[in-house]
Amino acid sequence: MRNRAIPPLFIASSLTLSVQFAFAGVNAQDNTVTQNDIEHIRVDGHHSAIHQHAHGLSEEALSSALAATSDSADLLRTLPGIHINAAGGLSGLPAIRGLADDRLRIQTDGMDLIASCPNHMNPPLSYLAPSALADVTVFATVTPVSQGGDSIGGTISTLRKRPELVAAGEDTAITGNIGGYWRSNNQAQGLHANLSVAGDTWGLLYSGNISQADNYRASAAFKNTTTTGRPNHSLRLDEVGSSAYKTQNHSLALRYQHQADEFDLQVNQQRMPYQLYPNQRMDLLDNDQFSVNIAWRRQTDWGHIKTRMYQEDVDHYMNFGDDKQFWYGTLAPMGMPCSPIRFMGDAEGTCAAGMPMFSESVLRAATTDAEWTRSDTDTLRFGAGAQFYTLDDYWTASGGGMGPGTFENIDNGRRNRLFLYAEREYRLSSAIYANYGIRAEHIALSTGAIQGYATGENAPGMQYMQAQQFNAGSRDDNQFNVDVTAALSIIISNELTAEAGVSRKVRSPNLYEKYTWSSWMMAASMNNTVGDGNGYVGNAGLQAETAYSISTSLTWQPKDSDVTLTASPYFTYVEDYIDATAANAMWQPRQFNVLTYENQTARLYGVDLSAHYHYNSPQFGRFSIASSVSITHAENTETGSGLYQTLPFHGDVVVSHVSGPWQTELNWEFAAAKTDISVIRNEVKTAGYGLLGMQTGYVTKQFRVDVGVKNLLDKFYYDPTAGTYTGQGMTMALNGIPFGIAVPGMGRNAYISSTVYF
Repeated sequence: MRNRAIPPLFIASSLTLSVQFAFAGVNAQDNTVTQNDIEHIRVDGHHSAIHQHAHGLSEEALSSALAATSDSADLLRTLPGIHINAAGGLSGLPAIRGLADDRLRIQTDGMDLIASCPNHMNPPLSYLAPSALADVTVFATVTPVSQGGDSIGGTISTLRKRPELVAAGEDTAITGNIGGYWRSNNQAQGLHANLSVAGDTWGLLYSGNISQADNYRASAAFKNTTTTGRPNHSLRLDEVGSSAYKTQNHSLALRYQHQADEFDLQVNQQRMPYQLYPNQRMDLLDNDQFSVNIAWRRQTDWGHIKTRMYQEDVDHYMNFGDDKQFWYGTLAPMGMPCSPIRFMGDAEGTCAAGMPMFSESVLRAATTDAEWTRSDTDTLRFGAGAQFYTLDDYWTASGGGMGPGTFENIDNGRRNRLFLYAEREYRLSSAIYANYGIRAEHIALSTGAIQGYATGENAPGMQYMQAQQFNAGSRDDNQFNVDVTAALSIIISNELTAEAGVSRKVRSPNLYEKYTWSSWMMAASMNNTVGDGNGYVGNAGLQAETAYSISTSLTWQPKDSDVTLTASPYFTYVEDYIDATAANAMWQPRQFNVLTYENQTARLYGVDLSAHYHYNSPQFGRFSIASSVSITHAENTETGSGLYQTLPFHGDVVVSHVSGPWQTELNWEFAAAKTDISVIRNEVKTAGYGLLGMQTGYVTKQFRVDVGVKNLLDKFYYDPTAGTYTGQGMTMALNGIPFGIAVPGMGRNAYISSTVYF
C-alpha cells in the first residue's frame, strides 16, 4: 500500500464533540432518562409525519429474504419505484425512479461510504450482509434535507443490528442465531451468525457471514461461443461467465448506556477474495475493507443530539478472472502462457501477464445532528459535518504496452465535503403537516499530476501527450451546492390522505467522472461504472448536477375495508446531468466505443402505484395480496435519447398466507420490453418477461426453515438494467469480444435455508 499523509482531520470532529459536551451539561441532573425510556428510541432514523417518500422493509421481510439472496441491494427491489442495476452477485446498484449509484445517498449505520473502484465494484451496500440488517428505509425523490446531501435521486438508509440491553436489574443475557443456505442454480452456499451479550447498561454483538457461489446459468443458450481465452477452459452456452463470488464479513459492536448518554462503537471488516463481473472487462480479485464507527447520543428534555465519527480504509485489486483471457502479446497466441514478461519495443516480441489494477482509499468523517422539539407541533433539526476522502488508482506494469512504469489513473485524488443543514417540521393544523429545510455543501475536488505506463512521446494511445495536457490543466475545483426541500401532508378525510413535495437537490461529480484522463482504448475500457462495455474518459470541467423535482402521493383506505391504494406521480428536471458523448470521431453504432462525460439536461417522470388487501380467517389464517407497478420515462432533452439503465414499465404481485408457524408466498415479477435506450452508449434492447416464484417457511421462536424456487417456470429473459455481456474472452481489447449481448437473468433456482435461535 502507498504511504498517505494523514490529513489533520477531525478539526470538525473536535468542534462537534465540543458542541456535544457543551450540551451535555444542560439539565443533566434534572432530566435523567432511564434505560427503559430510551432503549427503543431510533435516533438514527427520521421521525416525520411526512411519509409519502419513505418506504421500509419489515423485520419479517428481511428474515424471509435471507434464503433467496446474498445481495443486500436485492432486498430493495420489492419497494415501489426501486429497481436494481445488476452487477456482481453481491454488488447490485440500487436505482430510485431512474437515478442510481452515486446519484443516491446510501447510508450504512450513519456512514456515507464511497465506491473506490473504476468499475464501482465495491458500492456501499456490498459491505453489508443481509443477515446483519435490522432496518432499511428508502426516501424517494423529495428527500428531507436532514436525510439528503450530495445526491439527486433519493436516500437509502440501512442499519445493522445493534447490541441489545436487558431491563435494569436483570441478569446478563446471551442470545443469538446461526444459519445457512444453499441454492441450486449456481451452487451458492453460506453461513451466517449473530451472537449478543446484553447487560442492563452495556451490550456486545458479533455478526458474521461467509458466502460463495459459482457462475449461474440462464434458462437457455444466449451466446454462440464457449471460448474464454484461457487454454483448456470453456463455458457452456447457457453459463453466464464471470458471475461467481466469495466473501466474508465480520462486525463487532459495543453499546454502552449511562442515564441520558449512549455510546456505540462498531468495527467492520470485509475480506472478499473474488467477485467476478459479467458486465465488466475486469474482475474483483481482492477487496479488503476495514471501518470504525463511533457514535455518542444524548437525550435531553428539549430533544436529542448525536455525534458520529468514522473511518474506512479500502484496498481493492482487479485483474482478469478465470473466465477472461489473461495472457496477451505476440508471444501469447490464443491466450497461451508466455515467459518472460516482455514490453513493447522488445525485438523478441511482447508478453503481458494480465493487467493488475489497484485502488486504495481512506475516508474519514465526523457529523453532528440535533433535534429540538419545541412543542408537540413544532420540531427543528440542525446538522453539520465534514468528510475527507483520498483515492489512489494505479495500474502496475505487466508487459506489452503496459509498462515499463506504472499507469496512474488517479493519483492522490481528493473529494472533501463540508456541509450543514436546518430543517423544520411543523403541524399547521390537526390535518396538515409541513416539512421544509435548506442544506449547504462545499465540495473540493482535486488530483495530483499523473503519468502513463510509458513516458516517451511514442507511448501507445497518446499517453504521453494526454498526460502532459492533463497535468497542465486545472486539477482543482470547488463547488458550492444548495439543497432546498418543502413538503406537505394533508389528511383530507378518514379515508383519504395526500402529500406533495418540491425540492432542489445537487450532486457533484465523483473522481472517476472528473479526473480519469486517457482515451487510449485499452485504458479507457477499464474505466466504466455502468457495465455497458464502453470505455470512458473523465472531464475535469464537469459541473454539479442540479435536480428540480415535484412529487405527490394520494393514499385511499376505504372505511371498514382492508384495502389500501396509493398513487405517487413525480417529475424531475436535471440541469447539468452528467451523460456520455463520443470522445472522438471513431464512434460507430453496433460496437463498443470510447465515450467521455458531458453536462447535458435530462427529464424523468412517472408514477408508482401500489395496492394491498388482507383478509383474516379464523379457520384458515391470514391472506394478503400486494401489488406495485412503476412507470418511468427518462430522456436526455438535448439529444432526445433515453437515459441509460432506466427500467420500463414493471412491477410485481405477491400473494401470501400465514397460518400458525407456516408462511407461504407466491409472487409474480414482470417487466415490459425495453426499447427506449441510450443511443450514444449503444444500449441493448430487451424483451418483456414475467417470472413466477414461490416460498414457504416454518417459523417458531427456536428455529426457522424456508424453501422456495425463483423463476419457477425456468423462463429465459434478459435483465433490462444489467448492462452488456462482457463476461468471457479477450476483454482487454475494446472490440475483441462479441457486441450486443445483454446479460441474461438466472434460470430456475431452488433454495433452502435454516436458522436456529438461542
